[in-house]
Amino acid sequence: MENTHTFLNTLGVLAVFALLALPSLVGHLHDRRVDRQLRAAERGGRPQLRTAQAQNSSSNDTEPSTATWYADGLRSKKLVSS
Repeated sequence: MENTHTFLNTLGVLAVFALLALPSLVGHLHDRRVDRQLRAAERGGRPQLRTAQAQNSSSNDTEPSTATWYADGLRSKKLVSS
């Protein structure tokens, strides 16, 4: 019975540690990805993106999407009517 309590206590401490460390680890991974992209930009190459967003991104970045155009129209109407 004593060993079970010790194991549960240890498991509890490890779970709390994991919960506290998780945001820091996620931030560290994000910083490494940004650093990798900056190094690729300095070399003049494209950064290696491993997300589905990279495959679906539009090559024409200057034209706003329909949702953006619609939202801008709603904002301008609200400013005029108030």
